[in-house]
Amino acid sequence: MIDSVMFWNEPNNKSHWDPEIDPDWSQFATMINLAGQAVASVNPDMTRVLGGISPIDPNFILRLKDRGVLDNVDVLAVHGFPLDWNLWQINEWPAKVAEIEAVAPDHPVWVSEVGVGSFGAEEVQTFGVQRTAELLLDRVPRVYWYSLFDLPRQWEATTRHKEAEGSSYYRHFYMGLIREDGTPKPGLEAFAPHAGRMGLMQWFHYEDPRLPLAVEWLKRLGVRHLRTGLSWADSFRPNALDWFDRQMDALQDFDVMVTFCFTPEHLGVGEHHTSPPREPQQFADFCAAMVERYAPARPARAQIAGRG
Repeated sequence: MIDSVMFWNEPNNKSHWDPEIDPDWSQFATMINLAGQAVASVNPDMTRVLGGISPIDPNFILRLKDRGVLDNVDVLAVHGFPLDWNLWQINEWPAKVAEIEAVAPDHPVWVSEVGVGSFGAEEVQTFGVQRTAELLLDRVPRVYWYSLFDLPRQWEATTRHKEAEGSSYYRHFYMGLIREDGTPKPGLEAFAPHAGRMGLMQWFHYEDPRLPLAVEWLKRLGVRHLRTGLSWADSFRPNALDWFDRQMDALQDFDVMVTFCFTPEHLGVGEHHTSPPREPQQFADFCAAMVERYAPARPARAQIAGRG
């Protein structure tokens, strides 16, 4: 079942939000405020999570706080990849979390993506799983490892500049605990003892053929918490709702955080998925419609008791 929704993904990362169009994130703040209010109107009990930030930047949180965003979300989320992309060491994780807690003490902080790839060596990933568990599982309420599967090489990573990013781009294809051919890496064995506490983050592409295998692995490992996405851009594809229905039905046995993101090209200020939408209310309407479809508010107990 869906137990939380996340608004966007890494908004302070130029691969996922265009700072040339929205340099002060005012358009982003307006969009998130509308989305938070829209979801609350559909299901007041739904946990609303601000899209995981990367880099972990307390000043970015303060900027959004000044624009009222923290009044419309319940949880703040951070992403970190200290052995692949970030310029800090893995042992700094507790201090990084504390930086966000210090500027928003009323909001829990979740680590909604943490990962170590096998780009350099699979042994590095194994160490990363073990050390991440030691540093974070007793530090924050939720941790999601990124990811279950390697990204197939014939697909594209969802970044703005793609191969122009150099080796940073190609690391995206080595973040999984399971190789593209379906064989487990040593990191999967290191993850298994923590699967009941450490969630997994796995993006599913439109009509992703890996969905049944993912469910099989999640159940085999004993994973409880899963983060995935429902793409606003994909919602305009043919038979999009059929795909969304299959995805949500397949994942119904897990506690799912659904991420809403990716601007449809025809609705953005710029014609790409990182653009602010021309009408931010349209993103809010999409979020509300998905919550209404997959996680509507439950009737109050008194109302249930009074029936019949």
